[in-house]
Amino acid sequence: MSAPSDSNNETLRTWIEEFEAAARRSLEVRMRYAFIRTYKPVLDDARFRAFDTMEEYRQWCERNLPDWLGYGRV
Repeated sequence: MSAPSDSNNETLRTWIEEFEAAARRSLEVRMRYAFIRTYKPVLDDARFRAFDTMEEYRQWCERNLPDWLGYGRV
């Protein structure tokens, strides 16, 4: 097994420094930056939707949502 390279050591040091800096932040600040808001086409375009049955919801998803969102049936 070979010794870790200087590049790997530098990467590890950087990660540790970033982790320690994050650990010093308040919980409020960490929570604010913990979630990344991503626009989801169609889903985010209406404030509210309701369906009478799960089947209606599934059909709506299949008709209206892009496949890459992952709401299709398996």
